[in-house]
Amino acid sequence: MPLRILIDARHVRDFGYGTYIRNLLRGLAAIGAPHEFLLTVRGADREELEGLPENFHPVPYERPDSEPRDRILFSVFARKQIPSLVHIPLARVPLLLPRPYVVTIHDISSLVLEQASGWRGEIEQALLRRALLGAACVIAVSEWTRNDLISLMGLPPGKIRRIYGAVDPSFLDPRPARWARAAGPEAREQERRRELERYQVHYPYLLYAGTIRSQKNIPRLVEAFALVRGKLQDHPRWKELRLIIIGDVISRCSAVRQAVIQSRVEPYVRFLGFVPKETLRVFYESAAAFVFPSLYEGFGLPPLEAMACGTPVVCSSATSLPEAVGDAAEMVSPDNVFDLSRGILEVLLNDERRKQLIERGGRRVREFRWESTAAQVLAIYEAVAMGKPLPE
Repeated sequence: MPLRILIDARHVRDFGYGTYIRNLLRGLAAIGAPHEFLLTVRGADREELEGLPENFHPVPYERPDSEPRDRILFSVFARKQIPSLVHIPLARVPLLLPRPYVVTIHDISSLVLEQASGWRGEIEQALLRRALLGAACVIAVSEWTRNDLISLMGLPPGKIRRIYGAVDPSFLDPRPARWARAAGPEAREQERRRELERYQVHYPYLLYAGTIRSQKNIPRLVEAFALVRGKLQDHPRWKELRLIIIGDVISRCSAVRQAVIQSRVEPYVRFLGFVPKETLRVFYESAAAFVFPSLYEGFGLPPLEAMACGTPVVCSSATSLPEAVGDAAEMVSPDNVFDLSRGILEVLLNDERRKQLIERGGRRVREFRWESTAAQVLAIYEAVAMGKPLPE
């Protein structure tokens, strides 16, 4: 008998959570999941669900989950849908959800690195722990996140299942982008250069893409870049090297601006804010290297996205990142600016190492597949809804 599975898809347009939601739904469709899927979305987000089969039904719900009252009102709404189970795909779990329900946790960085002080933080942590204890299953996107949930949140290990995600397939698509697809590879290369010229990028560059928060360690990246520039200022290939940062506006982290000023690299560091996905792919493909010095990640998709685009990666050895990148990145200590600069120089100056990382990266990124993710999640749905033991 088909199940009625309610999935909170309000973040379907986001970069991080949205990548998970969009591709989980498409993965479920690709493997022919036979159940009825009720997808809560706001009106503007319905286009993200186009192309899904008839058993995937958008259900309008306009209230954002950031609104305090939503913690109760979403649960009231969910009960009216009479679901077999509910899936909340991030750590914003409404109170009094109809059971059974499943929660996906991407990371608990707010507790690890940005822990709110005082009674508000304690209440938030207690509410999240209570919600996760009430879940029939908690899906962790990495073994690191699973261990954090056990050690920091006190969740029973038997309640948690680790299921990896993957990169958005658009980064793996070998075909040209839509605006050059009909004209072949040469036109694709011309359009790539044109896109870079639109941003006035006509020099080699290191790339970082992601949010700008304290845990992302961007000030230390800036300091390492300053060291690298000093060593390469007379190099025939890299003397014009720049650092491009794609993500939030710089105003979100004053420490980044301070690092740029103190390192005296203002003319050589650019902040582009968020860019469209196809533009991001161009920047990945054209970068001399992708550098990801993060101090804490629940999984870490950006390094894999860069690998999918054929770019060598310099990556932090912290938390879940070795789990994600395997041996396909130049690993560095995120706490040591000299080791970070060493890793960057190794990738820039050692052509054999560059070639090795590009080849390994291409293989590594294909080890993670959304169809596999969807099949494992579907098995959890069916076990939970039917009252059976969770699959191992």
